Amino acid sequence: MSTVPPPEQPDEESSALPAASSISDEEWEAFQRDVVEGGGVAPPKEPSARARMVARRLREQDEAAERAGKGGRGWRRSGRRWRRGGRKAARTAAPATPPGWRTGPAWQEMNGGRGRRRGLWSAVGVLAAVALAVVAIRPSLLTDRFPGHDSAADSAPSALPAETALPTGAPDAVDQAGTPTRAHPFLGSPARGWAEGPDAIVLPAAKAVGGLSKDDVGLALRRTKEFLVAANLDPKVLRGGDPGKALAVLDPEQPKLLSQIHSALRTPAREHDPLNYVTRFDPKQVLLAGDTVKVRGHLTFEAGKAGQIQVHADYSFVYPLVHADADGGDSRVARTIVRRDLTMTLADPAKWIATRGKLSLAENDAQFYNFECGVYDGYIHPVFPGDTPTGAPATGPETDPYDRSEALADDAGRDQCGTVTRT
Repeated sequence: MSTVPPPEQPDEESSALPAASSISDEEWEAFQRDVVEGGGVAPPKEPSARARMVARRLREQDEAAERAGKGGRGWRRSGRRWRRGGRKAARTAAPATPPGWRTGPAWQEMNGGRGRRRGLWSAVGVLAAVALAVVAIRPSLLTDRFPGHDSAADSAPSALPAETALPTGAPDAVDQAGTPTRAHPFLGSPARGWAEGPDAIVLPAAKAVGGLSKDDVGLALRRTKEFLVAANLDPKVLRGGDPGKALAVLDPEQPKLLSQIHSALRTPAREHDPLNYVTRFDPKQVLLAGDTVKVRGHLTFEAGKAGQIQVHADYSFVYPLVHADADGGDSRVARTIVRRDLTMTLADPAKWIATRGKLSLAENDAQFYNFECGVYDGYIHPVFPGDTPTGAPATGPETDPYDRSEALADDAGRDQCGTVTRT
């Protein structure tokens, strides 16, 4: 066995360092084992005296900085002002040891640059998300910029609240610019803000009246709506079909009414006109421009004679129409307005000759706007923009078909054929 030479003796300057800076017993024993077993291994060298002094100085500075940093963070509990100051003190107390000394690359700088880039992209992402949300809520902000875009077509007025009584005047002409098209058949009409279809007929809350229960009143209201929908909104009826659903609501015990309607449907004439009860267009001449019919009006009810409920309905229907042979290139849209004012009665069969659940038609008035006068073939014939009417000349006064501020006159009917101020 070869002997191991003693380690180099430190110089005077190195001997003055604390014992903590010298080689440990474990390191020295490991070295001796390596020499005995493998040989040729150089003994570990202690750091030079200068290196140990620099290390000690830097370590003391780090400990002092750490103590100062801990003191700054301790103010976070004392309020918002001190919490901000504490964070600043913690950030500025950088270690005295250079980054490359024990931490490798300057990760603070690298991460800081990446963080700034992430912050920038995060801000861009937030702005993009806000922009998308705004466009989703108001698409016109984007679509209005497209070439050839018709802003009037997309600037429809807000939907009106349900009508509960006759208005005080006619709707004004604000936001009514534009010529109707197949895609936008209500341009230029106050009906753009009206509700559409059966949903526009809103039932009031029912309550017991006239000696009949709340359920009876509710039934009378629902059946009145059924009649209005079946007579004026059913696509089959609008195309000239049989209004069987509407007639099924009426009481067969009401003398002569159903027979008169059936007769008018079979052989329309001036004295027996089915248009007094249902709305129909000649499918060979015109078709609806789309599936939408605009509706405006209200329902009310009151007690009638003992054991009766009377439901009053006053509604205007706006029909956009195109020529049935419009494939030939005629894209014009005509609008015809029909206003119906009627009173339906539900009677208690215990007190009246009546069929349970059926309604009697007590009063019935109708007014038509923008149609050929003097034609009694059971259909409404609209007049298209630019066309000269071919029916009888209009002799009645000018009328605004959208003015619902006055009830229909008792003698309202197609015999008073006048002119309309707008459609």
